[in-house]
Amino acid sequence: MVASSVLLTDRGSRAAKPLTPAGERILSAASSLFYERGIRTVGVDAIADAAEVTKKTLYDRFGSKDNLIAAYLEQRNRVWHLFLDEQLRMRAPQTPEQVILALFAALTDWMAESRRGCGFINASVELAAPDHPAMPVIVAQKQWMRAEFLAQAERAGFRSTEELADRLLLLHEGALVSYRVAAMEHAPEVAHRAAADLLAGWPRD
Repeated sequence: MVASSVLLTDRGSRAAKPLTPAGERILSAASSLFYERGIRTVGVDAIADAAEVTKKTLYDRFGSKDNLIAAYLEQRNRVWHLFLDEQLRMRAPQTPEQVILALFAALTDWMAESRRGCGFINASVELAAPDHPAMPVIVAQKQWMRAEFLAQAERAGFRSTEELADRLLLLHEGALVSYRVAAMEHAPEVAHRAAADLLAGWPRD
């Protein structure tokens, strides 16, 4: 299998800070509620009730709802990376091109368990303020995907790798949006085929 230094080392998110049992319950409850119901529609009262803690405990552990939103997205990012690592182990790609296509193929399995689409894209729509604590997490997650496509394109010996990485990212993220907004359930498969066609026709050094 082709090793991916970006996948294995540079995850684009901060290391998880140890949480108390109450903090773990709060983050777990918030993660479920934010993803299923939407960030803006879920208040701290609902999160505290679901986690069986007081609002004071919630604020003691996270400081604010905004910080809790950022923690939710950091956790989702870690889950995403672990999922991709498992997908690569399972698919065992032998070339950089196969790594890229495995990342696209993984979308089908991921979306089967994430029916409300990409949590990062959803959050970016709800959190319009550029200075929100969660925005750097969202931006870093998308930058990481592009960096991974770029790294694999360079390993494969393609020309104009920056442009290729841009196109691959647009296909990847477009599949997520189409799945969620346009109710296009086969969007991941379409993106996978489009990525394969793009790679097949892209010039090499």
